[in-house]
Amino acid sequence: MAAAQDGDGAAYGRLLAEITPMLRRAIGRRWGGADCEDIVQEVLISLHRVRHTYDPGRPFMPWLMAIAQFRVADAARKSARRTVHERPEWSFEFGLPDVAADEPDEPQGDPQLLRRAIANLPEGQRRAVQLLKLEECSLKEAAAETGMSVGALKVAVHRGLKALRAAMKKTER
Repeated sequence: MAAAQDGDGAAYGRLLAEITPMLRRAIGRRWGGADCEDIVQEVLISLHRVRHTYDPGRPFMPWLMAIAQFRVADAARKSARRTVHERPEWSFEFGLPDVAADEPDEPQGDPQLLRRAIANLPEGQRRAVQLLKLEECSLKEAAAETGMSVGALKVAVHRGLKALRAAMKKTER
């Protein structure tokens, strides 16, 4: 690694060739899933990005294994997030559902009534709902356009949606 840091490309190639099988074994023991090769590649990319931080006066393997440990932890977090948000019964692995989309449990309501309810909101709330919910602007974009702070926009959109829910329920009765 020290030679690679000094610009020796051949040494860097030899290093990568020697550590890749070892990384596959080590990561395969900790992460037996199909993503093992992806994690190995992430480790190699990370190694390449941070190779300048290696101190040649210290052992190389503990430094490399720390990088690998962080990439395995990243993969575990990513997998946990993916598992929470996926609906496996709708994946190609299990076949597609009979319908393409969920049918709403309740009627969607009158669009004209919703437009009137939005128009009746105070200006700040109306603008926040319009930008953040209807036009799907980011908080940063909406703040720049309105001159409101991000926190004020969050409050305004929350209050606006609460008022809209109340107005829509009132007219349903």
